[in-house]
Amino acid sequence: MDATVENPDGMTVPSKTLHFLGNLLTFRARSAQTGGSFSLAECQTAPGAGSPPHTQRDEEAFLVTEGQFEFMLDGKTHLCGPGDFVHVAPNTPHAFRNPGDRPARMLIINLPGGFHEGFFDAVGDVVDPATTSFPPMSPPDIAMIAAAASRYGIELLPPTA
Repeated sequence: MDATVENPDGMTVPSKTLHFLGNLLTFRARSAQTGGSFSLAECQTAPGAGSPPHTQRDEEAFLVTEGQFEFMLDGKTHLCGPGDFVHVAPNTPHAFRNPGDRPARMLIINLPGGFHEGFFDAVGDVVDPATTSFPPMSPPDIAMIAAAASRYGIELLPPTA
């Protein structure tokens, strides 16, 4: 399901929410709106959920707005709360996880736009943009996820101990 939002120029654009591995991602600015410069997503993460370790060609930044996230960045773990900012340079191994017992939220910026949008469009399940609950998770199709990741410049890494 897509909702629409109006940008400052009065142009109506789709706002899509996707569920993937316990994350609800709502794209607030897509590559097509920014001339390919960046994309901006709001991410709500279920307790214990997050992203697997990976690297990517694009640059990424996270701003925690609610709850806490553990970020693994180049082998080091950082616990971050509201207002904390994490920058990930291209090709840097990273992952994140919500260690809390409630959903956590953050904003995610990818530069340039397009890579992550394409990946999440390929692997995510479209949900109602107004949803605040996480759909039941089924076992992930690792082969499909890895193939989509490869198409969008993302390399999945083995889990860390």
